[in-house]
Amino acid sequence: MLAVIVGCQLMVGVDSSVVTIALPDIRSALGLSTGGLAWVQNGYTLAFGGLLLLGGRAGDIVGRRRAFCGGILLFTLASLLGGVASSGWTLIFARALQGVGAALAAPSAMALIATLFTGAARVRALGVSSAVTGVGGALGMLLGGLLTDLSSWRLVFFINLPIGVVILLAAPRVLTETSRRADGIDFIGAVTGTLALTALVFGLLRTGPDGWHDALALGALGTAVALSAVFVLAESRVPHPLVPLRILRDRKRAGAYTALAVQVAGMFGGFFFLTQYFQQNLGYGPLEAGAAFLPIVGTQFVVLRFAPSLFARFGARTLVSVGALLMTAAMLWLTALDPQQGYALGLLGPFVLYGAGGGLTVMPLNATILASVRSEDSGAAAGVAQTVLWSGATLGTSIMVTVFDAFAGRDGRAAGHTARHTTGHPAGHPTGHVSGHVAGSAPLDALAATFATGAAFGLIALCIAFVTLRSARSSA
Repeated sequence: MLAVIVGCQLMVGVDSSVVTIALPDIRSALGLSTGGLAWVQNGYTLAFGGLLLLGGRAGDIVGRRRAFCGGILLFTLASLLGGVASSGWTLIFARALQGVGAALAAPSAMALIATLFTGAARVRALGVSSAVTGVGGALGMLLGGLLTDLSSWRLVFFINLPIGVVILLAAPRVLTETSRRADGIDFIGAVTGTLALTALVFGLLRTGPDGWHDALALGALGTAVALSAVFVLAESRVPHPLVPLRILRDRKRAGAYTALAVQVAGMFGGFFFLTQYFQQNLGYGPLEAGAAFLPIVGTQFVVLRFAPSLFARFGARTLVSVGALLMTAAMLWLTALDPQQGYALGLLGPFVLYGAGGGLTVMPLNATILASVRSEDSGAAAGVAQTVLWSGATLGTSIMVTVFDAFAGRDGRAAGHTARHTTGHPAGHPTGHVSGHVAGSAPLDALAATFATGAAFGLIALCIAFVTLRSARSSA
């Protein structure tokens, strides 16, 4: 059961980044403009982020196995369409369909863990699930570089086909269908919630290349705030809400949601800027840049192997606090990046801390979110968890890009700053945009300020966890 569930999460996590490194080849093959190239990634992000709440509740209503299989089927067919695409708009459409499939399957995968596993088995299952989710982005960059270098960018889509087929064949045999709710869909909540999330993700995507002064981005974010207020008001009054507000009244669960969003904000933003540093400052090719993340992936897997037993002994607050502290230390270490130090001296140490911090954080937060949630609300709770995770990642990257651009623009006006840096190759922005500063090597002062921002995210997550999550003694 767990292998089938995490197979879905692996596909979703990998596809959040696997296309990024292949973007230059896609541009050349399909003749895409910069704006069109941006939407190859944004189409996926927008559909995925905008429909997560609806996808989570759909599993509660139609059955989580049915929603899970439907999402995997749509994701697999969309991957096939993307792999054979002969035009840019066909590829963008395929990426949007992938996002819809992921929004349907991912919350159901997490909800299936909540309903099919209990007690210590659930904690262990969440440990494996968190490991796959945590390393999916880094693994996607490695696979994207490997497949693009060895063959063609089309393989980054075709790689999903065998995985999707195996999951679809196995799921009906090994996954038990959950009970379905007959109370229908909250249409007001579905419309306002989906539009609010879509406006939020679109606004955050716009801030990456255009900054926080962009009128369209600010308008989208303002619309998201207004629609969110309407959504909360509606959810408090309808008899069968899309997101039952009772799941947010629990202090620990609300704190876990917030800490998860803040923690991944720094983690995913760091992934992008490290990719940029590898390709621009160190001159790595796509495959080398992807392989450079292996110490993070390996450390995270090792830590998550022991996370369930540590969680049982010390509780969520201790693990999340230590993990956030390690992530903060890693980010502060990365503020001293120097191409002259090389990989072993300059990056191996912070990467070990980076992986350990992520490994100690994600699983306890997911366990806290799913703890004591009603069975009929597990899909909604999982949908909210996925929503805050990916929205936090997008928000963190946007803020860190803004900080980078501010310092890079200031440094660009200083005479002679480029003499400090080597010449490299541009890297794709995780949201599909290419920064105006990627033509040469990334300014080190701007990178230092950006990683300092990532460290601030870690400190905020530490404070949230310490205040809101109950200690091991009180839990016992």
